[in-house]
Amino acid sequence: MRIIRDLRQISRPLPGAVMTIGNFDGIHLGHREIFRRVVTGARKIGGTSVVFTFVPHPLKVLAPEKAPRLINTTEEKERLIEASCIDVLIAAPFTREFAALPAGSFVKEVLVDRIGLRRLVVGYDYAFGRGREGNVDFLRARGRELGFEVEVLGPIRQGGEVYSSTGIRQQVEAGEVREVVRSLGRHYSLEGVVVHGAKRGKGLGFPTANLVPDKDLLPRAGVYAVKVRRGETLLDGVANIGSNPTFDGRETGVEVHLLDFAGDLYGERLRVYFLERLRDERRFDGPTALKAAIAADVERARPLLAAARLVEYREYLGECEPAGGETG
Repeated sequence: MRIIRDLRQISRPLPGAVMTIGNFDGIHLGHREIFRRVVTGARKIGGTSVVFTFVPHPLKVLAPEKAPRLINTTEEKERLIEASCIDVLIAAPFTREFAALPAGSFVKEVLVDRIGLRRLVVGYDYAFGRGREGNVDFLRARGRELGFEVEVLGPIRQGGEVYSSTGIRQQVEAGEVREVVRSLGRHYSLEGVVVHGAKRGKGLGFPTANLVPDKDLLPRAGVYAVKVRRGETLLDGVANIGSNPTFDGRETGVEVHLLDFAGDLYGERLRVYFLERLRDERRFDGPTALKAAIAADVERARPLLAAARLVEYREYLGECEPAGGETG
């Protein structure tokens, strides 16, 4: 997948550009359906499948106080879009100047003249541009005028539940890590660098890797059964998210105890997949009671993890076929 971070990198229109536009935080099952439509449409005409998104999230520029805690990091989102078999990702810098661009100018100057838009796939409630003037009716009218097709998808749902980034974010914040797989299409995860901690876990007989997470969106404080990827190795573990109230902690942290593991992890990057919530975080009477609780957590987690199948983004997509045209 080619990643374009500056529209000036596009020296000539992309051949047969079939495109979708959006923030796509989470790359959930609804997003994947849109990407499938884009890829299928591009392959039918030997064209180029394109995803157009913005960096950073527009609300971080326009209304930082309203900006959501994102499900994906930028790097994670790029990997997921590439895994969805997209040919070209346009990650355009979002600025206040860009936000002020009229919808008509954006469609004509950016989408059609520069990118070479032939077909646009959007959701039924999609809107963009200054004052969200670029709605579906506007796009259809401009498509008839400028020569591109518009495909509008209705709500993409499972049963009565519409897939949405907001809903997924709420589930993660509630600690519903098992339930979120139905919408997200994979287990929620985060990466972190292992740093030195207070070493209380080692003293209790359960050494932990203290992580500096790469994202702000953390599951609700509590204890979780997790899978941990260390390089190419997948390990079982129990993670605690919280402030260690037994020791009067104040700052929220992420600690992971790896089952049956011994070794030095300092400075390494680990990816933690949250499979099951075991219990709430709580204050214990002292180290002895806490040690007993951790031992019970580990014993409960073992059979859960032994029977669990980890769902990663690489598992739910087949091999990507080569693009039909040049993407110069």
